[in-house]
Amino acid sequence: MHQVKAVVARAKGQPVELTTIHVPDPGPGEALVQVQACGVCHTDLHYREGGINDEFPFLLGHEAAGVVEAVGEGVTEVSPGDFVVLNWRAVCGECRACKRGDLQYCFNTHNAAQKMTLEDGTELSPALGIGAFAEKTLVAAGQCTKVDPHARPAAAGLLGCGVMAGLGAAINTGGATRGKSVAVIGCGGVGAAAIAGAALSGASPIIAVDIDLAKLETATKLGATHTVDSSQSDAVAEIKAICAQYYEGAEGADVVIEAVGRPETWKQGFYARDLAGVLVLVGVPTPEMTVPDLPLLDVFGRGGALKSSWYGDCLPSRDFPMMIDLYQQGRLDLDAFVTEEIGLDDIESAFEKMHHGNVLRSVVVF
Repeated sequence: MHQVKAVVARAKGQPVELTTIHVPDPGPGEALVQVQACGVCHTDLHYREGGINDEFPFLLGHEAAGVVEAVGEGVTEVSPGDFVVLNWRAVCGECRACKRGDLQYCFNTHNAAQKMTLEDGTELSPALGIGAFAEKTLVAAGQCTKVDPHARPAAAGLLGCGVMAGLGAAINTGGATRGKSVAVIGCGGVGAAAIAGAALSGASPIIAVDIDLAKLETATKLGATHTVDSSQSDAVAEIKAICAQYYEGAEGADVVIEAVGRPETWKQGFYARDLAGVLVLVGVPTPEMTVPDLPLLDVFGRGGALKSSWYGDCLPSRDFPMMIDLYQQGRLDLDAFVTEEIGLDDIESAFEKMHHGNVLRSVVVF
């Protein structure tokens, strides 16, 4: 048993608490990871606000990188000393999706069987089955993806959630590639990563849409060829006009990525597509939101595909090492997503900065 410092959300809407927790030694199929860095994601705030479920207390944090300290019986994926990025999709290998070769859609992903606890024995619910706002955490070994140990932990850990979600929405879900145009609506952390993914794929033009000029400036640095301030102009008309300059007869973008998660912006994305274009929803909506009214003839007549992207349709064992290699080669600027490095006792202030929208990621560094 290990006693470590960690950040816990005890009750809905209450400030988080830095406290001591107990982390068990790894059992069969489990790994104990010494956390080196963990990003502060909106999902952690959703947990604190009761927006995920009410299984308090929560051990927050999930965008993490660290070093495997120990493994349990039967673990072959990783060994003590390995530098790993943590993921929340440890595939089972046995479900329908896995057996047909679609491991990225595994229907039965799993987490550590043992529970981490407060000092009084109260069981903790780890965020996304990880719980990495802690000096050490216990996960299923399949949640550990071994990557190049020379990568900067603060940057590498962001692949664990938001950055991979955006990169994957462009590359895996949207199929961005050379000869295709891409528009991204909403350029926060996930949208900015979608811009970077589109640039990595060779797509052009890459159009960033937002109402925040600072976010549009960041999008340009990450590869956007054009920006649209949708508070000042019609985003759909602007996207159509830009794409028509590149490809004769184009009536919109080949791939539109909606990274806000609102009906209004999803509808913009629907009409900003070219004929047979793809609309990807990667922004997370709230439960009460519904698809806006659309003439069914428009759905039929425009063709193409309306997709949702969960975790960027990524397979961590395939995508994380590849993205880290691209980062090490200087082709993917993961450092650009690290706005600030903070301590474990700075989580509440990081949540407050999210509300103002002036950070891509605050990253806890141990």
